[in-house]
Formats: sequence, C-alpha cells, structure tokens
Amino acid sequence: MSIWVVQDRYRNEIYLTEERWEHILESRPELESLLDDFLETIRSGQRKQDALIPNKYRYFKQFDSLLPENNHLVVIVIFKTTVDEQGNYIPNNFVVTGWAKYIISKG
Repeated sequence: MSIWVVQDRYRNEIYLTEERWEHILESRPELESLLDDFLETIRSGQRKQDALIPNKYRYFKQFDSLLPENNHLVVIVIFKTTVDEQGNYIPNNFVVTGWAKYIISKG
C-alpha cells in the first residue's frame, strides 16, 4: 500500500494513504488524475482551522485547470500526536478527505 508524505508551508509532515485516496475517489472519481494537485494543495495551499474541532484543518488551493465547474481543491487534515515506547511525542497528521469546489474570491 502506498503512502504519500508531504510538508505543508508550516513544516508539518502530513500523509495520505492509498486507502484514503481510494475512499475519496469512490465518491469523487473526477479527482483521479489530480493526485499531484491534491498533494500540492497541502504543500502550498491556504489553511484554516476548524472552529469546533481545533485539530482539524481545511487546506485549499486554486487550480484554473478545474474550471468551469470548480476552481479549488479542498483537503481535510487531522493533526494528532502519538507517544512511542520511549515516551517521545510523534506527530501523526493525516488526510481524512478532500474534494473539488467552486469558491468565489473575496475582494
């Protein structure tokens, strides 16, 4: 099984498993050719923290190639920390889901 690991603009390591990617494609098959853009959304997209779940973040980035139906990719990431056998805290940040969406720019 594949795992893709990227760093966001804040140097957080975030991973996407093949299982999650296949789950996303089950309901959004139009994203199949957009894996690289999906990962780029995490690397360089904007990020917004969820108001109710503080360890949940929404990453989003504009891609003109998605027009005319959509113009952004949106990726949901959960940030967690686990403790290893030596008592060290290890980040465990992973993609939950994602989709394409048309977002109207404010401005």
